[in-house]
Amino acid sequence: MMEQFQLTDELIIKIADLISAKNNSTLKKLVKDIHFADMADIINLLNEEQGIYLIKLFDSEKTSEILTELDENVREKILKALSVKEIADEIEELDSDDAVDILSELSEERKEKVISEISDDNLADDLIELLSYEEDSAGGLMAKELVKANENWTVLKCLSEIKKQGENVTRVHSIYVVDNKDRLIGRLSLKDLIASPSKNKIKDIYIPKVDSVNVLENGEDIAKIMSKYNLEAIPVIDDKKHLVGRITIDDIVDFIKEEAEEDYLIAAGIQGDVEADDSIFQLTIARLPWLFLGLIGGLGSVFILEGFEEFMNDPSYKALFFFTPLIAAMAGNVGVQSSAIIVQGLANDVIKGSLIKRLFKELGLSLINGIILGLLTILFGIAINQPIELSLVISLSMLCVIVVAALIGTSIPIILEKRGIDPAIATGPFITTSNDIFGIFLFFYIAKIFLL
Repeated sequence: MMEQFQLTDELIIKIADLISAKNNSTLKKLVKDIHFADMADIINLLNEEQGIYLIKLFDSEKTSEILTELDENVREKILKALSVKEIADEIEELDSDDAVDILSELSEERKEKVISEISDDNLADDLIELLSYEEDSAGGLMAKELVKANENWTVLKCLSEIKKQGENVTRVHSIYVVDNKDRLIGRLSLKDLIASPSKNKIKDIYIPKVDSVNVLENGEDIAKIMSKYNLEAIPVIDDKKHLVGRITIDDIVDFIKEEAEEDYLIAAGIQGDVEADDSIFQLTIARLPWLFLGLIGGLGSVFILEGFEEFMNDPSYKALFFFTPLIAAMAGNVGVQSSAIIVQGLANDVIKGSLIKRLFKELGLSLINGIILGLLTILFGIAINQPIELSLVISLSMLCVIVVAALIGTSIPIILEKRGIDPAIATGPFITTSNDIFGIFLFFYIAKIFLL
């Protein structure tokens, strides 16, 4: 069992003191056996100058992996302090997909200069190719490093070639088989390769069935495929079925994590990629649009209430006013529950069938919930000696509001998904505000019909 690294205040203080004293020999010994991910956590807690000092203290073989694990804002500051040559040295130690992640954070001018400093021309060409793809596409997620075998190779030659290729691959998940035109045609079992006579051809032992994705495929679809089939890696092909790269499970996990964080922020009504330690200006820009939407929704509710002012002035019905927050809260809560379930289903690719069928299912569920909550409201009215007709109207209004909110919460994410818009929007202030407005309107409209 791997022993968990303990990041303590004492360790941070000790490292900071050694940096201040420029005691490099002791510092190197202290952090020598610390994993690069833990080193990234340490640098995240140091100040900018100390972090830069540590990165420059060690060779690129150690620090390149650290850079990939740093918080984005910390990495940005460190990259600004490194020379073009130093960044190129770091990149040459990384897999191409991680190298592209670093390059993508640089300005176009600096990016070109760094690539020009890379001594390996093949790596430079690979990076230029990867940078041409959309960030969340298969091309943007893939690495160029992989192990492949030509179908016409003998087993003996294949073993020799694989050994050479494996030097540039951190971990070999699969051996892909291509034809003479470099088109993916299958995969190779290491067991079959080792067990076969050395003069046999790869075409006689390879497995023709292999899952793959197009280079332009969306990252979310790739995540669903890899999750469904429990794949550790998946090859990437172009429109002509040429093998152009592979995507590994760690890249997909990072992608899913980023998507989940983004959806969480959207659901909370925060726009853009922001973090707690961003500037006040950045946080304001991220939050203000949805707060503005909430303001518009609130003002809309005011106008709706003004439309029922005459009705509300009747002393017999003033009690309705006190139930307004309850109706608005129920509308918002039900809408968010319904939309959250649908968004989760869309993300996991389990939403099947027509929208109408889904709406009927949600209608039945909301009727059951509405009736139960309505009966509880009637019992509450009896307990406080509220007129029974008033309690019945409030319960009926609540039932209608719950049904409408559920149908809105169900339909909007599906419609957004079909239009290519992130359905997570439907779990945030957008759905809450819209349901608040519909809920208040329905409440007073139904009350006016039955009580006047």
